[in-house]
Amino acid sequence: MWYNEVKMDTVQQIAEAAARLKGAVGSVIVGKDEVIELLLVTLFCDGHLLLEDVPGIGKTTLAKTLARALGCSFSRIQFTPDLLPSDITGVNVFNQKSGDFEYRSGPIHAEILLADEINRAGPRTQAALLEAMEERQVTVDGVTRPLASPFLVLATQNPVELEGTFPLPEAQLDRFLLRVAIGYPAREEERTLLRRFRVHNPLAEVQPLLGAAELRQIVARCRQVTCQPVIEDYLLDLVHASRQDPAVELGVSPRGALAWLRAAQALAALRGREFVIPDDLQQLAQPVLAHRLILSPESRLRGQSARAVVARLVEQTPVPVEERWSARR
Repeated sequence: MWYNEVKMDTVQQIAEAAARLKGAVGSVIVGKDEVIELLLVTLFCDGHLLLEDVPGIGKTTLAKTLARALGCSFSRIQFTPDLLPSDITGVNVFNQKSGDFEYRSGPIHAEILLADEINRAGPRTQAALLEAMEERQVTVDGVTRPLASPFLVLATQNPVELEGTFPLPEAQLDRFLLRVAIGYPAREEERTLLRRFRVHNPLAEVQPLLGAAELRQIVARCRQVTCQPVIEDYLLDLVHASRQDPAVELGVSPRGALAWLRAAQALAALRGREFVIPDDLQQLAQPVLAHRLILSPESRLRGQSARAVVARLVEQTPVPVEERWSARR
């Protein structure tokens, strides 16, 4: 086996595993430590990640690097307008020798799935992926088959080129734990990237560091991280503020609140803590909440963005003082 299989039963072990993964991914992706950390939060939550940015930023490379750093099965689907649901889920094929139909699994039967340019697929194909993301199963000809565990969808989306695309429905956007933009690198970071890729592709040197069994242990352990009632109150204050804000037509759903809590638990464990603090919720507010808000028509006409609304809500909501939550650890 190419990695040492160990039990992940302490947050310190999770933090050490996260540091190794960050180092492996950071050997390919230059200067994006925060994005890599959010990717690991998604992984440790057993969630799904939507990478949304302009072409050439490194979205696909980031997903491929994570898959290489994990001892998990990996599939990549290039989404196109003519992609059918059966191209993802698989299909029943008639076997002339046996006289029976045999199921041939599709690329979705993998532990890490890269859905490249997901918004280029039609609504029927997106609906098939939606069932897989939420229910962790696929249904072909009336027969339901479970998917692997863990099951992580890393989807990429180009927000600039809209011709020939199908916008993701709100229900599917809500299935993504986080939505992250990678952004352009700084000048010196781009110089490092040029030199790193000049001779060879460092992706080929990335070795598996964790397996599926370890990931399942990490997910279970992260959900045991403590969240004191005062921190829960802070989370709920922000969630309910989003539903009452005049700029918002549809606020954060209960599923979004639960996703925020689990992401904060994973971030705390990733940093070696047994408890959630307000900083965890604040750092995750944008990637967890912004894509779940539907702004009112008036707000959209005024050019407001969901990110700006989230930032304002976080700024206006009182933060628990440290004495109140630290004394309850």
